[in-house]
Amino acid sequence: EVPVGCVMVYDGKGIVGDRNRVNEFKNACRHAEMGCVDQVLAWCEERGLDFESVFRAISVYVTVEPCIMCASALKYLGVKRIVFGCANERFGGVGSVLNVFDGDEHNTEVTSGVWAEQAVDLLKTFYTGENPNAPCPKPKAHRKSETTVDVVSS
Repeated sequence: EVPVGCVMVYDGKGIVGDRNRVNEFKNACRHAEMGCVDQVLAWCEERGLDFESVFRAISVYVTVEPCIMCASALKYLGVKRIVFGCANERFGGVGSVLNVFDGDEHNTEVTSGVWAEQAVDLLKTFYTGENPNAPCPKPKAHRKSETTVDVVSS
């Protein structure tokens, strides 16, 4: 799994945490933030709390800038604050590619660059190593080329 972790803090306490589980669940939507969202919903249900009120008071801490999907979900839920480490230049939804918070009626506070160097180092280490959870490559079907080459001698 790409090493991205997320913690959600409510009332000064870390109430849930998760990591990317895309390969584990074979589901491209199982990002760390989405796992935390599911956990907060369960946490609220167990305690009889209104999840909408809880999300409006939550601070989200994530190692990498949330992607557009996750940032959109966090905006929809109206989280109070998002703090992240390094930018996500390919899929970032908090400014690197798109800022879903432009015109945000909830005024979500966003802080970037917190421990960014450590987050980048973690990603570099991951991408230079083997991924034991990566799917096995599929064998290519034998293909025959229809092209012929005539050798001409001069």
